Amino acid sequence: MKTNYLFPNKFKKVGWIILIPTLIIGIVFLGAEPEFLDFKIFTLFNDTLFGSKDSRWFSENNLFDEIIGISLIVSSMLVAFSKEKEEDEFITNLRLKSLTRAVYVNYGILLVSMFTVFGLAFFNVAIFNIFTFLLIFIIIFNFNLWKFKKSAKDEK
Repeated sequence: MKTNYLFPNKFKKVGWIILIPTLIIGIVFLGAEPEFLDFKIFTLFNDTLFGSKDSRWFSENNLFDEIIGISLIVSSMLVAFSKEKEEDEFITNLRLKSLTRAVYVNYGILLVSMFTVFGLAFFNVAIFNIFTFLLIFIIIFNFNLWKFKKSAKDEK
């Protein structure tokens, strides 16, 4: 079966090399904003919650969150959507089932959060929910792949 929509297998290793440190840095420095990442940047829309609005086209911003977010998204996509060394119809089917389960789990978490988390805390949950979908998919897919390889090894 053709899988033209997947990255080559070598991208998976690059994805893991970026993903693991990014997750660690993102968790350890959650909420931190190193001063050397403060820049005046171009913006299409900026309406600060507290304080004054910056100029229409430029605003002061710390890029730490953006760097972590972009790194998480790109590296997660590389890990999640790179071919396995031996990509066959079983792996494709496993990938689809894992993707479906990740959707259920991710939106299940969001639904539970809608009934249990309120105010600005829910905004944080919604932001984390953006990143957790790919991470949940990676966990489910790799766990199922590990289970399959383990059962295949036990049969030999």
